[in-house]
Amino acid sequence: MNDNPIGYLDSGIGGVTVLRKTVKLLSNENYFFFSDSAHNPYGDKTDEEVIARCDEIVQLMIQKNCKAVVLACNTASAKAAGFLREKYDFPIVAIEPAYKMVHDNNPDGATLVMATKGTIESEKFHKLFYKYYNENTALMPCVGLADIIEKGDRAEIKKYLFENLAEYVGLVDNVVLGCTHYPLIKDEISAVLGDVKFFDGSVGVSKQLKRVLEKNDLLSSSQTLGTVEFVDSSADEATRIAKQKRFFELLK
Repeated sequence: MNDNPIGYLDSGIGGVTVLRKTVKLLSNENYFFFSDSAHNPYGDKTDEEVIARCDEIVQLMIQKNCKAVVLACNTASAKAAGFLREKYDFPIVAIEPAYKMVHDNNPDGATLVMATKGTIESEKFHKLFYKYYNENTALMPCVGLADIIEKGDRAEIKKYLFENLAEYVGLVDNVVLGCTHYPLIKDEISAVLGDVKFFDGSVGVSKQLKRVLEKNDLLSSSQTLGTVEFVDSSADEATRIAKQKRFFELLK
């Protein structure tokens, strides 16, 4: 049994959508969440840039004695998971777009995959996509959307979605939210697309984390609620404070 924290890595605070599912499942674990605001968005960066930055963050998590790391960012998972798993000898659990969930639950439905450009263009996503391709799927690289969500400007979010989703109105049954920021704007997406089924990887990665911890005998032995530590990489103190406040509001 091991009470050391579980590290969560994201380019911003979107990964809170994954963490809050994990906290419900593993409430006695301790968590260390790293929000890399100083270097977001990851979706527009090269593979080499994302790998190097994720490597730096994982090294910090090692210093924090994290017993496992969750890549709670689809772009980081797509670009850096393989490298990190080869380099480090502790569990690294990576989220991925929930396209398999469409295959399992509504394979005949017209599907829209919303993700960052980096995720959609990655080799990892291509393998997933063509394995479960339903011949009725559109891919939408949502350039800049995660950054807008990170800022929390609702008017700008609505404007972006109205302009970019207009061509899919009435044509979509399933929406795969391929970025951990996107579950935060389900209501706004529904306001444009109507009654659609949403799929995201947060539940799946939380269950996988539990399986991995059990397999490696790393589950916490604590009988009390765990703690959550939040760190943001921004050099601006006001930004760090604002991010922390919003993170804990969203974690509830």
